[in-house]
Amino acid sequence: MTDSSNWRGESQAGATVNASQIDQFQRHSGIGSSITIRDVVKTYGNFRATDQVSLDIEPGEFITLLGPSGSGKTTLLNLLAGFQRLDSGEILVDGQRIDQVPTHKRGFGMVFQSYALFPNMTVSQNVAFPLRMAGADRATTDRRVAETLEIMRLSEHAQKSPSQMSGGQQQRVAIARAIVMRPKVVLMDEPLSALDRRLRESIQIEIRDLHQTIGSTILFVTHDQSEALTMSDRIAVMDAGKIIQIARPAEIYRHPKTQFVASFVGESNLIDAEILQRSGNTVTLKNRAGYVFQAESRDAASAGRVTVLVRPERITFSNDPMANAMPATVTSALFLGETLRIEVQVDGGDRLLIRCTDLASRPLPAVGDRLHVGWGADDCWVLT
Repeated sequence: MTDSSNWRGESQAGATVNASQIDQFQRHSGIGSSITIRDVVKTYGNFRATDQVSLDIEPGEFITLLGPSGSGKTTLLNLLAGFQRLDSGEILVDGQRIDQVPTHKRGFGMVFQSYALFPNMTVSQNVAFPLRMAGADRATTDRRVAETLEIMRLSEHAQKSPSQMSGGQQQRVAIARAIVMRPKVVLMDEPLSALDRRLRESIQIEIRDLHQTIGSTILFVTHDQSEALTMSDRIAVMDAGKIIQIARPAEIYRHPKTQFVASFVGESNLIDAEILQRSGNTVTLKNRAGYVFQAESRDAASAGRVTVLVRPERITFSNDPMANAMPATVTSALFLGETLRIEVQVDGGDRLLIRCTDLASRPLPAVGDRLHVGWGADDCWVLT
């Protein structure tokens, strides 16, 4: 059981937690806990919400569970939090089983999608609530609340009520309340989904900076790929109750294992091609239009048909013929501010999406324009 659960247990027995005890707890919590999830199954009737899920999380790591609705990510978070009981498997924190430990004794910080703030309390009172429940003395509570509000850039709002604050500010208060005890584990269930895009992007950076400041292990649930790519040390992509791939953001994006991961994380051009030959991890392929190109591959196959991923930003184009390029016709062209979004139809072949940075020297193509498009071996990836 973690230090925080012992602390809460003492408070429930009527003990008062003094400043030295909290400072000691903070020192012990300088780095987060390790989490081990082994063969976890949770069913609802005939539906398996989590299906033999296993996951090892290092102390202080930021892990994102990413997937569509119904993929099992929130169920897995709830099992870890203790809101639901698993049917089989086990969950360990710092090597100790916690799947039979009551929720309030696990000592985790929790940030919900709905801010769940007390409307009749000020910001300071909301943040102080966990310390009060733990029996902390007034001086210690005031100091820790002030420190946490400073971290979350909320000091000037300390005496406001939640109704006087914007959605982004309220979410920061909810995060402050979750971390005021300096828990070793913080669980976040789609906390940014109710915010607009610009505010969401801003708080993504704040959460990432917060993680580096407090050192807690964070398990973050989202269906938003940009959140996962921005904040995570590793991303676990889930579908149908299983973890399909877990890896660092760049690996997930550049080298997805399956078509599902390739399509769910980022925009994708999926090209059907035939392997002509292999040399190490590089294969030579030919698409339906007869275009011969090379791609990276970790699969051992040296023949047969495969699906190749080319990200839209990896495709180059020119009005003039290029070496190893295919002629294509523009079917759509949109100006999106900092980027251009262009769709083309390759002669005798695939429809491709291209994204590129807007340059003053490169005008937006018009529908019907003829272009030449291509990519290098490092720009595409053979899916398994």
